[in-house]
Amino acid sequence: MNSPVLHALRCVGSTGLARVASFTGLTESDVESDLIDLAVTGHVTHVFGGWSLTEAGRAAATAATEGELEPAGTRPALAAAFDEFLVLNPELLDLCTAWQMRSADGVTTVNDHSDTAYDARVLALFADLHERAVVVIAALAAAVPRFGRYEPRLTTALTRAQAGELACLADSVDSFHTIWAELHEDLLATLGIARWGG
Repeated sequence: MNSPVLHALRCVGSTGLARVASFTGLTESDVESDLIDLAVTGHVTHVFGGWSLTEAGRAAATAATEGELEPAGTRPALAAAFDEFLVLNPELLDLCTAWQMRSADGVTTVNDHSDTAYDARVLALFADLHERAVVVIAALAAAVPRFGRYEPRLTTALTRAQAGELACLADSVDSFHTIWAELHEDLLATLGIARWGG
């Protein structure tokens, strides 16, 4: 069963319609319809206001991604692009920390975003990272086309942050950091790599 909705839940965990729609590129109506069908077949369940995979759903999602790369012969290309992603990942995490926290004279405090010059410097570093990430995402998408969906989502989040929606960098469900984390989980799931090690 090759379902983008199942794959989305495998990558993001329990969540609502909007996040699955954003992840898959489907409309919320189509996502809801697919989730209802998947619930009937026992692959998903609805709890605490969100949708989650059942054990059967996780097994189906895993089987689908395991069979995705070998027939197309794209595993080596995706693995090589993943290595490039891993070079950028620590930088992204450091930038998110710099955006949320500030350190001076050995004291770390929450960034209240009152220092616009500081925020502008961090935003410029995010923009530089994004330019390099676009190249990596293009390589990922060349191996597995669905990875191409991440570039416009990251671009939108960065553009919104640059326009003053500060939460769009690291503090909202549709932030640059959240989308980046989804990309990371998607890569791990697609390549069959355990989240911690492996």
